[in-house]
Amino acid sequence: MSGTDIAFFLLALAAIAGAVMMLQLTNVVHMVLSLVMTFLAIAGLYVLLSAEFVAVVQVLIYSGAITIIMLFAIMLTRHHADDKERQTTGGVGHKAAAAFAVLAFGLAVYAGIRTLDFGADGSALPADNAKAIGQWLYSYYTIPFEIVSVLLLVALIGAIVLAKKDGKGAEDE
Repeated sequence: MSGTDIAFFLLALAAIAGAVMMLQLTNVVHMVLSLVMTFLAIAGLYVLLSAEFVAVVQVLIYSGAITIIMLFAIMLTRHHADDKERQTTGGVGHKAAAAFAVLAFGLAVYAGIRTLDFGADGSALPADNAKAIGQWLYSYYTIPFEIVSVLLLVALIGAIVLAKKDGKGAEDE
């Protein structure tokens, strides 16, 4: 096994562990942190695939922005951590079954990948992959890129306005 294979298996294990932990935890903040672990592991897998631009976007957009939006949503909603009756993740049997299912799926995927033949190598990536993507994005897709940025800004302002309205309504009650 080469170092790349070991790094792949460790990052894949971290991504799967983060995803399973997110499903098993009861505290929503801990769930978001395990989701961040999954996002960062996937970014590491992108680096192994020589997709550095996609890895940086994964870290900036998902691990950063989406996680912050989730934390804001948690803070803006009325979440009571002391409601333990409604927060269940199943007993030991459910956890054991989930662990067995994840292990069986992992072994099946591993066995399938080991016997898979990809054939000839694909076309080579350019050496300056991020520069090529940037030139392509800002030359051919400038208008859609700007429309998406304005749309995201409007969504952010709308979320702030809605959060302010909810805050005023809660004071009246």
